[in-house]
Amino acid sequence: MSEDPKNKEENLLNSERPIRVFTENNHSQGEAQVLSRTTGSPTIQLIEKHQGSKTLFRKFSEMNWPVDTRPLNKSLVADSKWKRIDATQEKRRSFLQEFCKKYGGVSRPQSHLFHMVSRIYVEDKHKILYCEVPKAGCSNWKRILMVLNGLAPSAYNISHDAVHYGKHLKKLDSFDLKGIYARLNTYTKAVFVRDPMERLVSAFRDKFEHPNSYYHPVFGKAIIKKYRPNACEEELNNGSGVKFKEFIHYLLDSHRPVGMDIHWEKISKLCYPCLIHYDFVGKFETLEEDANYFLQLIGAPKRLKFPNFKDRHSSDKRTNAQVVRQYLKDLTRTERQLIYDFYYLDYLMFNYTTPFL
Repeated sequence: MSEDPKNKEENLLNSERPIRVFTENNHSQGEAQVLSRTTGSPTIQLIEKHQGSKTLFRKFSEMNWPVDTRPLNKSLVADSKWKRIDATQEKRRSFLQEFCKKYGGVSRPQSHLFHMVSRIYVEDKHKILYCEVPKAGCSNWKRILMVLNGLAPSAYNISHDAVHYGKHLKKLDSFDLKGIYARLNTYTKAVFVRDPMERLVSAFRDKFEHPNSYYHPVFGKAIIKKYRPNACEEELNNGSGVKFKEFIHYLLDSHRPVGMDIHWEKISKLCYPCLIHYDFVGKFETLEEDANYFLQLIGAPKRLKFPNFKDRHSSDKRTNAQVVRQYLKDLTRTERQLIYDFYYLDYLMFNYTTPFL
C-alpha cells in the first residue's frame, strides 16, 4: 500500500474510513512515523466510533472538559534512583499527548460520560483515578487500591474473588456529574497498558485454557458453534476446548455471535486516553518499577510495594513474546495482520513496536 500524497490529517478516533498504519521503529521506543489513508477496505472496520449516546447531559456540556495532563507532584520523591523511570514516564506522557493533539481532533467527548469513566477506580484518600486494563496487572493494582483505602493491611493476603467480586472499591461512574468532573480535574489519573498481542494471548490462555464457569458456556459455546465445522454435541454443550484460531475468527468477525469483553477490548475503548488525559502511563513490561514509582509520587506508605505474584494459574509460564509467537504460528499471515489492524490504535498511542507478522 502506498501513501496517499493528498492525504490530509483526519480525526483517527472518529473517522469512519478504514485507515492503515505504517510504522518504522526498532525494539526500543520510537515515534510512530506515518499514518496514511488507503483506498483498500479491510474485512473489518478498523476505526470505530466511540460507543454510547451521541450527546451528553446538558449540564456536563457546559463544563470545561480537562484538556491537558497536570504536572506530577514529585516533591515526595527524594531518592535519585527514580530519575531514569521518571524520564521514561515523561516521554510516554508527552508522546501520548502529542499523538492525541495531532490525530485525535477531539474537543468534546462523543460518548456518554458515565460509560467513558466506567472502568476507572477511585481512591479518595490519596486522590487517585486508576483505569482498569484487564491482563495488564489490574488484579494487583486493585489490591493496592484496597490497601490504600484501608480495607486490608497487605496486598498479599487479598484473594482473587475479594479483588474482583467483593465490591469494595468505588468506580468513577458511581458519582454524580459534579463528583466525576471534580475528580477528573484534581486527582492523579493513571493507566497501565500492555503490548496488545501479549495481552490478547494472555486473555485467551486465562479464559479458555482453564476451566471457567462463565467464559466457556457464554463465549466458548457460541465460538465453537459458529467457527468449528462438524462440532460434536459434547463440544457444543460445554463450550470448552476453544482453539486460538477459532477465538481469532470470533474477534475479527464484524457479526460476532457474542459481544466484546473487557479482557480483549481495545485500551483506546476502555480508558479513552485521548479524552481522559492520564497523568501517569505505566506499562506491564516495566510494571513493578513503574508501579512503585507511582506509589512514591502519590505519597503511599513506605512499606507498601507493588506485589509481583501471578494472580491465577501461577504454575503457567507468563505470557511473553516467545509464548505469543507460538500461538501466532497457528494463524495465517492475513489473520496476524488483521489482529494488528484491530489493535493498531493501541500500538500507536502507547508507542509499542509493530509485531513481526
